[in-house]
Amino acid sequence: MSRTASSDSRLLFDLPEGPDFQMEAAALKRGIWPVAGTDEAGRGPLAGPVVAAAVVLDPDNIPGGLNDSKQLNAARREALFTLILQSAFVSVASSSSRRIDAIDIRKASLDAMRRAVAGLEIAPKLVLADGRDVPPGLACEGRAVVKGDARSLSIAAASIVAKVMRDRMMTRAEDTYPGYGFAIHAGYATEVHRRAITDIGPCRLHRMSFRPLRQD
Repeated sequence: MSRTASSDSRLLFDLPEGPDFQMEAAALKRGIWPVAGTDEAGRGPLAGPVVAAAVVLDPDNIPGGLNDSKQLNAARREALFTLILQSAFVSVASSSSRRIDAIDIRKASLDAMRRAVAGLEIAPKLVLADGRDVPPGLACEGRAVVKGDARSLSIAAASIVAKVMRDRMMTRAEDTYPGYGFAIHAGYATEVHRRAITDIGPCRLHRMSFRPLRQD
């Protein structure tokens, strides 16, 4: 079996039960440190920014219970968010809905990840990026990690920070743009949100390049 096939098979059948610190520890053993994990939240919604976070964990003080943010309820994410900020180097960046419309969601997400990494107080020597792409323009080595938030504790921590920050931003957006329910659905294409768009029309937070908002 080829290396590629073996790797794909591992992703399909042998993912760990939760993320671990193996990739980071292997880099540290080779003298490559700091290692940052980066991830984003909000690629799919019809409204709001895509938010990225970069996190460098302290190998001697890793919060327990880190996991892919999608596997955690809101209360657990908030609790871990506080612990991450207390124990790790953290940076957050975002790309607005207008930037998403201008350059597309993939590029906007990767650019937000790059800027989050660049904003870290400590410069990493390796970046583990969730997904299939390494953010262009990193000042150090980058490695794309498919399903990274389920495999790397650093990426899982970044996914939590990005998700909590974006949810807070969308909750505040409800005050500025009432009637859409942003505090409830965070801009995702729920029935309530779609009905509000029909009744009120889109606001400046909406991604006009996304269906059903896009006018072909």
